[in-house]
Amino acid sequence: MDNEQLRKTLSDSVAFTSNIDKDLFTKMGVKRGLRNEDHSGVLAGLTRVGDVVGYERQPDGTLSPVPGKLFYRGMDVEELVKGIQQENRLGFEETTFLLLSGRLPNSEELKAVEHLIARTMPLNHRATMNIMALKGGNIMNILARSVLELYTYDENPDDISPENLINQSINLIAKFPTIIAYAYQVLRHDQMGRSLHIRHPYEDRSVAENFLYMMKGRDSYTELDVKIFDLALVLHAEHGGGNNSTFSVRVTSSTETDTYSAIAAGIGSLKGPLHGGANIKVQGMLEDMKKNVKDWTNQSQIDEYLTRILNKEAYDRTGLIYGIGHAVYTISDPRAILLKEMARDLAKEKGREEEFAFMELIEKRAVEVFLGFKKSTAKARTCINVDFYSGFVYDALGLPPEVFTPLFAMARIVGWSAHRIEEMNFTSKRLIRPAYKNVRERQSFIPMNER
Repeated sequence: MDNEQLRKTLSDSVAFTSNIDKDLFTKMGVKRGLRNEDHSGVLAGLTRVGDVVGYERQPDGTLSPVPGKLFYRGMDVEELVKGIQQENRLGFEETTFLLLSGRLPNSEELKAVEHLIARTMPLNHRATMNIMALKGGNIMNILARSVLELYTYDENPDDISPENLINQSINLIAKFPTIIAYAYQVLRHDQMGRSLHIRHPYEDRSVAENFLYMMKGRDSYTELDVKIFDLALVLHAEHGGGNNSTFSVRVTSSTETDTYSAIAAGIGSLKGPLHGGANIKVQGMLEDMKKNVKDWTNQSQIDEYLTRILNKEAYDRTGLIYGIGHAVYTISDPRAILLKEMARDLAKEKGREEEFAFMELIEKRAVEVFLGFKKSTAKARTCINVDFYSGFVYDALGLPPEVFTPLFAMARIVGWSAHRIEEMNFTSKRLIRPAYKNVRERQSFIPMNER
């Protein structure tokens, strides 16, 4: 048997080796995807970091939809964002302090954390050169490899004391933007034949402004650009312990492995298109609709095209309207509401008001068309999620699709760090080890001459 035949024999066996009767899951009480029958998540742990609220459980056990709420350390994110905006400040560094410490910083603490993050953003020469040498086509992959490389520069990489965990967290939060920006510049140069720009981050600028500078250069962004990008980072910084990437970080951390390995696990999870790539899908869907809906103000044309998408006759033929629906949020996603408010101002500044109005009409009609198509009950509510507008925002800022998912990681590293620290330090911690029931029938060994 040659190599090609061997590969085919092994790949053909997958259909058999991976076949598990769907009815067995119900028969044996297995909650697929760690989901209950009502689609709520199986309670797998407790946390004091973030909380996501989209429904209330009634005395009879049923779920009732409620307007979505997101809490960081018990604080309503809407209240956090509005408070920061009223004082005309940026919020990502303040959010970082809140999620790591559990409280808001005073002015002296805020200045200190801003200064520390900005001063920690530069990469050493070796790390920069390694990014240039990788020349990978996927920035999430380069980010994961760069994070693992940072282990080798850490004098105490396996030290899991609270002080060292904080040091490592700040280091990663600060360096993610630089790694992502440099990785894109190398990709842009290597695969698009463009000039290579490796810009050193300023030591007196915010994370949001520094990233836009490293990506686009001086005088290539506005004050509003910085503000809305900072808002996007705040809104993506944390989303409870049950999302896939955060759970991956917690599972890995429960082994007491090093920070870099645990965070690399989170990056690998977020890279998956079912988790971190949704905003790219939304943007692709919207571009497709802009080409195929002749009148962007015509509700009937929009409804017709959305129905074609649901019937797997349009766009990528998956039957999914991207940016609609969420695992927890039912009536509304608070992140989408907050981002949409500022996105309207951005659309006006960039001369994209017609496109934004088209998106608003799609938002309105998509929910109705989806519910009508599924013939859902009133309790089975759905709403747009933050991905519906985040892709538009990043595109309007002049950021390429290659960095959309890395931007998610750039914000979520804060939540990952907070959850890792909690996982390593709460008194009732245990190695996370769920059970899998083997349902393969037994077989006996067969002598070679009888096979």
